[in-house]
Amino acid sequence: MQDNVTDILKTIGYPADLRQLPESQLVDVCTAVRQYIIRECSAHPGHFASSLGTVEITVALHYVFNTPDDRIVWDVGHQAYAHKILTGRRERFDTLRQLHGLKGFPTPVESEYDTFAAGHASNSISAALGMAVASHLDGRKNKVVAVIGDASISGGLAFEGLNNATTHPNNLLIILNDNRMAIDKNVGAFSKYLTRISTSRRYNQLRWHAYKTMRRFHLMGDALRRGMIRFTNSIKAMVSHQQNIFEGLDLRYFGPVDGHDVVSLVHTLRKIKDLNGPKLLHICTVKGKGFEPAEKDATIWHAPGKFDPDTGERLTEDESNKPPRFQDVFGHTLVELAEQDKRIIGVTPAMPTGCSMNIMMEAFPLRSFDVGIAEEHAVTFSGGMAKEGKIPFCNIYSSFMQRAIDEVIHDVALLNLHVVFCLDRAGLVGADGPTHHGAFDLPVFRAIPGMTICSPIDEYAMRKLMYTAYRNDGPWMIRYPRGRGSRVDWRCSLEELPVGKGVCLSDGKRADAPAAPVSKAVLSLGPIGEEVKKAIRLAEAQQKEPEGYAHYDMVFLKPLDRELLKDVFEKYETIVTVEDGTLNGGLGSAVLEEASAQDYKGKVLRVGIPDEFIEQGTVSELWKLCGMDAQSIANILTA
Repeated sequence: MQDNVTDILKTIGYPADLRQLPESQLVDVCTAVRQYIIRECSAHPGHFASSLGTVEITVALHYVFNTPDDRIVWDVGHQAYAHKILTGRRERFDTLRQLHGLKGFPTPVESEYDTFAAGHASNSISAALGMAVASHLDGRKNKVVAVIGDASISGGLAFEGLNNATTHPNNLLIILNDNRMAIDKNVGAFSKYLTRISTSRRYNQLRWHAYKTMRRFHLMGDALRRGMIRFTNSIKAMVSHQQNIFEGLDLRYFGPVDGHDVVSLVHTLRKIKDLNGPKLLHICTVKGKGFEPAEKDATIWHAPGKFDPDTGERLTEDESNKPPRFQDVFGHTLVELAEQDKRIIGVTPAMPTGCSMNIMMEAFPLRSFDVGIAEEHAVTFSGGMAKEGKIPFCNIYSSFMQRAIDEVIHDVALLNLHVVFCLDRAGLVGADGPTHHGAFDLPVFRAIPGMTICSPIDEYAMRKLMYTAYRNDGPWMIRYPRGRGSRVDWRCSLEELPVGKGVCLSDGKRADAPAAPVSKAVLSLGPIGEEVKKAIRLAEAQQKEPEGYAHYDMVFLKPLDRELLKDVFEKYETIVTVEDGTLNGGLGSAVLEEASAQDYKGKVLRVGIPDEFIEQGTVSELWKLCGMDAQSIANILTA
């Protein structure tokens, strides 16, 4: 890979430096930024293709607008790596997504140029609108820009923001980055609509001529703006037989324009930035722009891991002798279940490859649904199908499910509908950091009447819990982490497990010291039980006097196995609960409640995610940070 112009980056510490350059150098700046992203992400993996597609609009925005006084609100930080590089963080870019390093997403905690949190999709318009209205109320003249992708704008919150954009005085500018991609290809009518308006030459010529006519006759002021916009919109719609949804919402619409022509973007932004009222600039970009493999397959190159920047060869690890990822066990098992029962349906909000719903989609395309970035719709859509006798397996990342709690309660649980929620990425997820940690699902779902909550310790349990959920009515939640399980030979028969029953994995009796006392028991939920097994081995090895430790896999948080707990309370003086979730309201809290109800006199010590937002890092680093790693648990047992 050539690196012939990257020296120009050394002259740009902050956007003020960028604004000192002549327009003629902006193409070189974009080339340098793009090469820098390719080189750094090849060795320090992150979200790759999205940021390659937004290099030109990032450079243009910081060149035209007076950031950080002018606000740029990014929608999902996948597209903001160029922004980080140009705003004082280039020298630390090699720490991206690492413990104590640069965050993978924009956050005001890290930089004044990061105006709002940007880990989840669809929030930029509402946040930017709030900023723009606040500026108007304070009499400030600073500009506010929201940059949102065509996939994110399909989210419900984005539509709520658009619906309110013209109801309050403001000068918000919305940049619609249209690349026809989320992580996978976009779905839904809105994506098709954007394709139509971006390819309709007749309509866009009419729209542009109408705008220039209004400017020529000085009809763009506030007094005449709304009436004239409605009038010209009506004429355009009548002549072209096409209506623009944004203009129908009284937003001034500009575009579509080439999102990779940086000089043209600069000229366009200068023309529209001082116009009064909310407006939308529609740019067309290519996800993965400038790196051929990413342009050809943007889904794989969304987050490709390490790769050779010159050849594009991905440096993947040999997976032949490793346990599968939990998501793949989900995907293959769902197909097996669907082969047995035609009522089974697969639903996911824009994450088919991320959660392996694509396996079901290939096998049963008519019974699999990617509903786009629309978690609330995914839940209620599943509820509607369940009401008509289907059995939906609705797969949503734990952190994204936070958006749809009301729908789970009102549209599924209240009616006791048979929907199986499979929560991928539960617990600490690693480098994606606090916006993506699945920390809160256990206490939230535990509070919902009628909900069955379980978590598999390994692949066998995963398959059996999916089968059990299929066989038993009512709403279910199966939560499992990102990453691999513990069984290389992971296929097993599909058997129904007793609902609400835990398993004794070890009674603590040691073969090497049969007489050793057993006064402590560990209760774990989910795959972190494998870490508990390691902790017990460590604790036994570091003892001065032999002692054994019992270990129980609770399997279910709700209903809780009260009979098992009664037996544990009678046998052991100390109980340690371990969960990969927040300590507030999860397994430890449930055990403490039952201990109080049964008048348990011993100690209950809880291990889990503390009452704070946990930063990024590898899962093992974060477990250690939270005292959830094997050595930390062993220290508790031997104390």
